[in-house]
Amino acid sequence: MKRKISGLLVPVFIVLLIGAWCPAAMASEVLWQSYADGMARSKFEKKKVFLHFFADWCGACKVMEEKTFRDPEVIASLNESFISIRINVDQDRTTSNLFRIRALPDTFFIRENSEIIGHRPGYIPPPLLKAILKAILEEDSGQ
Repeated sequence: MKRKISGLLVPVFIVLLIGAWCPAAMASEVLWQSYADGMARSKFEKKKVFLHFFADWCGACKVMEEKTFRDPEVIASLNESFISIRINVDQDRTTSNLFRIRALPDTFFIRENSEIIGHRPGYIPPPLLKAILKAILEEDSGQ
């Protein structure tokens, strides 16, 4: 009996250990950062930034949260290849003004050196966001 239990514990331990090494890949949600922390991490980790502006009262923002940011492929791509920053425009007016946010939702894609790659206002459905993220990564890898 002890041998069966220890035989089951070893694979479970290995899976947990791998998950500890690669938490972003196994996350069930986007790992959001604050603006200051995310921009600093982008430079340090040499990753691009996915910067998303929203508000609690915004209907399209809620749909994007429920559909786009719950898609497993979107989550994996954002967590593995980008630093994801989410800004509530009602709580962070300074950053919202810096990016001249006029309508919501609004999304920016930013290089490691803080240069804006592109900007996409409005709701982004999962298939379109996956294509955009893939294109950004392929562009910089020269594919």
